[in-house]
Amino acid sequence: MATSDDVSKVARAFPTRYLPGPQIRDMPDEPRGYWRLIGPGIIAAGVGLASGEFVLFPYIASQVGLVFVWAALVGLITQYFINMEIERYTLATGETALTGFSRYWRHWGLFFAILTYFANLWPGWVTSSATLTTYIFGGNRTVIAVCMLIVIGLILTLAPVVYVALEKAQMLKVAAVLTFFVIAAIFAVGASAWSDLPQVVTQPRLPIDELGFALLLGALAFAGAGGGQNLVQSNWIRDKGYGMGKYVPRLVSPVTGQPEAAPSTGYAFEPTPENLRRWRGWWKFANIEQLSTFVAITFVTILFTSLLAYSTVFGRDGLENSIGFLEVEGQVLADRVGSWFQYLFWIIGAFSLFAAALGIVDYTSRLAADVIKTSYARNANESKVYAGLVWGLVAIGIGVLVAGFSQPILLLVISAVVGGFMMFIYSALLILINRRILPEPIRVRGVRLVALVWAFLLFGLLSVLTFADRIGELFE
Repeated sequence: MATSDDVSKVARAFPTRYLPGPQIRDMPDEPRGYWRLIGPGIIAAGVGLASGEFVLFPYIASQVGLVFVWAALVGLITQYFINMEIERYTLATGETALTGFSRYWRHWGLFFAILTYFANLWPGWVTSSATLTTYIFGGNRTVIAVCMLIVIGLILTLAPVVYVALEKAQMLKVAAVLTFFVIAAIFAVGASAWSDLPQVVTQPRLPIDELGFALLLGALAFAGAGGGQNLVQSNWIRDKGYGMGKYVPRLVSPVTGQPEAAPSTGYAFEPTPENLRRWRGWWKFANIEQLSTFVAITFVTILFTSLLAYSTVFGRDGLENSIGFLEVEGQVLADRVGSWFQYLFWIIGAFSLFAAALGIVDYTSRLAADVIKTSYARNANESKVYAGLVWGLVAIGIGVLVAGFSQPILLLVISAVVGGFMMFIYSALLILINRRILPEPIRVRGVRLVALVWAFLLFGLLSVLTFADRIGELFE
């Protein structure tokens, strides 16, 4: 058994200058059945499967073949280690990683929330979804995009439990995408493309001359997720009831749900043999869940979309790294397989990008609501704050679309840099909180510590190089 001094030592590890100390509670029983707890990694994969997976990597494959697909796996493994350190803190405390950061400086959470907003103010994913919808049904892209934004706002604020609605949407998306790949493997991918698949590992290279440094390294670093989406892993596993997150109520609709009173800060457990045994059970499960869902699903998606593009449009002149790439690819698929496959391709793409937009509005608003509740308005109803932020982001998106703005160059620069810059900063902060706050037996060390240092250096370098590249474009 832990002594009273052990307990006080655990509590004293939490900085309390800006936030209250934790409550001491036992670690909940480790998971017995894994299937019912699968979900946060699928959400991460579903939200992350957006323009990068459906346009960027396939575009690269159309230009240089399969020689760069290896980079997706490097980027995903890097993000796996980042995600697990975000989850480590939440599993052990029930607090989000942003709350942990804010224990050292009150405004860290606000800093990251603002950067996440900068990255996501432009409604690019819903616009891309609307564009694909016009390929199928015709119509006005702006009107369709506005309607989609309103539907997103309704889903996120009327669902009794927000996490459950998001999880169901992303699971449906992932199922649809994987089903499409099975059909594509049978009807659309030619034998020559399958025979060239080993190039992924036998001929890896960095085709800078053909495609440019910023595009390739940006694809490497941000395959799957990036920026604020990694941070929201804390919120998603907490809503699913992982570890000490079981003690924290979930976000619910202010209209159809019943919010529960709860502290905005978290918990700590005594490092007794029983608690540490339970911890190891949760830690093992969380690692399996993340590898078998986020990493595996995202890599399979990138591999198959790249393979499909390579099989159909490799070497074709005039292709653009934009949503228009999918129109050309769809037309080629119609010629090769039939018009039914073209429309199936566009339908899956449109739904996939809509689901990505749903997740992006959720995690942007979720991060900001958590920050407001924790650091600035502890008596606020977090569900109502979240709902207000959702509709605020929807309103901004509608305003941008109705005004007819094309995506401004400055916002392109911000979006390109901000995700990497965030990851550069919070990779270092994760080392801080997971080495200083958590009990010694569960602190990050060894290979995982090296992986965080690698992420810190990688994203720091990428932020500098991408910023320099984009600024150079502005003055050309």
